[in-house]
Amino acid sequence: MKADIRVALVGNPNTGKSTLFNTLTGLNQKIGNFPGVTVDKKTGYCQLQDGRVAEIIDLPGTYSLYPKSQDESIVFSVLADKSNPHTPDLVVVILDATNLKRNLLLYTQVADLKIPVIIALNMMDLAKKSGLIIDVDLFSKKLGVPVVCISARKSDGIDKLKAAISFANKIALQQESIDVSSIAPALIGQISHEFKLDNQYYALQLAHQHETIKFISPAESDRIEEIEQKFSFHSQKAQATETIARYNFINDLLYDTVKVPATAQEETLSNKIDKVLTHKVFGFIIFFGILLFMFQSIFSWSAYPMELIADLFVWIQSTLHQLLPAGPLTGLLVDGVIGGLSGVMVFIPQIAILFAFISVLEDTGYMSRVTFMMDKLMRKVGLNGKSVVPLIGGFACAVPSIMSTRTIENWKDRMITIMVTPLVTCSARLPIYILLIALVVPNRNVWWIINLQGLALTGMYVFSLVSAVLVAFVFKLILKGRERGYFIMEIPVYRMPRWKNVAFSMYERSKTFVLRAGKVIIAVSVILWVLASYGPGNTFEQIEKKYQQLQYTQHLKPDEISKAIKSEKLENSYAGVLGHVIEPVIKPLGFDWKIGIALITSFAAREVFVGTMATIYSVEGSAEKLGSVQQKMKAATNPDTGQPVFSLAVAFSLMMFYAFAMQCASTVAVVYRETKNWRWPAIQFAYMTVLAYTASFVAYHLLK
Repeated sequence: MKADIRVALVGNPNTGKSTLFNTLTGLNQKIGNFPGVTVDKKTGYCQLQDGRVAEIIDLPGTYSLYPKSQDESIVFSVLADKSNPHTPDLVVVILDATNLKRNLLLYTQVADLKIPVIIALNMMDLAKKSGLIIDVDLFSKKLGVPVVCISARKSDGIDKLKAAISFANKIALQQESIDVSSIAPALIGQISHEFKLDNQYYALQLAHQHETIKFISPAESDRIEEIEQKFSFHSQKAQATETIARYNFINDLLYDTVKVPATAQEETLSNKIDKVLTHKVFGFIIFFGILLFMFQSIFSWSAYPMELIADLFVWIQSTLHQLLPAGPLTGLLVDGVIGGLSGVMVFIPQIAILFAFISVLEDTGYMSRVTFMMDKLMRKVGLNGKSVVPLIGGFACAVPSIMSTRTIENWKDRMITIMVTPLVTCSARLPIYILLIALVVPNRNVWWIINLQGLALTGMYVFSLVSAVLVAFVFKLILKGRERGYFIMEIPVYRMPRWKNVAFSMYERSKTFVLRAGKVIIAVSVILWVLASYGPGNTFEQIEKKYQQLQYTQHLKPDEISKAIKSEKLENSYAGVLGHVIEPVIKPLGFDWKIGIALITSFAAREVFVGTMATIYSVEGSAEKLGSVQQKMKAATNPDTGQPVFSLAVAFSLMMFYAFAMQCASTVAVVYRETKNWRWPAIQFAYMTVLAYTASFVAYHLLK
């Protein structure tokens, strides 16, 4: 889609910037990376009232143009680099109306870059509720920019904001907040002269950030360094001088335009709730109770839709087998592709419910409290309080969680967080756990309300967090670092979740999971079906001849012969040969050669395990007796003992293996991308594989 105007959204964390982005763009958005860096770039499109289309860029949240992380450094780069294709025509600065003093610091910096600006005064409903009186007209006049009052959560004032974007001036008219030239006049003058700059604040920012920004050449950076040394420029002192001057301006502005009540009702209510929810004892009990409720719900609420999806795929496979002529292509489509996909698609309801819960916890402000509570515990094992955000985010996916460690300034804390985050149970493990738990744990309640299957699933999630913390402690003793970590986080007030936002988040994250898993599963299913349907030499012909002998035709029924042929062909196929090769290594864990095939295929992505099981049992089963993958696995028996293949010991051994094993190519890639060294993903892969084998071995021999 071609845009007529490019608009950047800028604001502090927790100002409602992302909510406004979602409100403006709806489903018309995409996520990529900014060129040359691994920082997420969220862009979307919005139809303006004059018929034009605006491209909206959601820049990372930051408190200042002076960055403390890679995410924050993007803001200045996008706003200041005129050659950057993402440089906006207009900036919408989102201010939290209940917290103007802190928010205005960033506004004054952005405004001094002389890019046309509009202020979106967000959370006006909360400001009014807490008794704040803002003279918006005077506020706008003193700053020299349009100010639009909005409530992004309720979609109030969005039309006015779109109108303001439509009629925005192409020339920056905002008033200067401070005299920038007085901070370092000689230095600013020489940089402006040599680099032909007409903006003094831009020249000052180059002096501060020339070593880290990418849009100037090394030679230009060296020249700025020479100018700094010539005038004895001290970056931190200059920043302190600038910040004091800006807050003097902000204090005067707020004194004239804002009347603050003696008490703030919303803050007081949040503080009262926090006394219970962040209590050093009850806070952890409540958090565990919330987790338990989450996983109880995942099992109970999803049962009916999962059954419908399973029945739908069984019907599709059965119908296609009847309609299509028997042959390799039919087998590939029905047993390979559809059979493999059915194994994962059936878990969409549970994945969606998990993401809905995570979205609600984030939206209400409770997730911030969890990170606050965990801070002391994290420090004891060598992690930063900020490490909790990636660890909790790991419940959804390790990839964005590892990317979010960029906000951790301390190298040692960041590396430990990266190394242990994949241990946290992600959404890709959920289908495996649910499948195996449903096979061996009774679906009944204890103490009337607690479902045993939900309790087992909660146990796996808690186990993953405990494992991550223990491994972090070991890394704390191994890795050496002198920097001291610190934890600064803004705790938002409690708010009701935006159900539209929850639904949107649930849809987007589920779609991403399905598309990502679906692509891998289709590819793996096709390869696996070929490997399972063909064997070396004339093996399959000999098996056919074997079962044409009288000793079989006289004593076995036709369907029994058919099942025996399929079973023996699978065992002697290329996939079967591969499974038998690794069987001696995995037999101590209780795994047979079929499970071995699934272990190999799922090294690309964990969720492929379920699809592999579905494909293997589809290839082995008969077209007349199609059932869900769970039913087939439950019916599977060991040919030597006659006992079920998936016993309690085998199921928990498998879960222990998947709890630890690094079976995600995307995670390996992102760890390399974040550390810029193959040594770290190699160490991570090695230690997680050793842990997986050991835990699986212990679980099997304790339970068998």
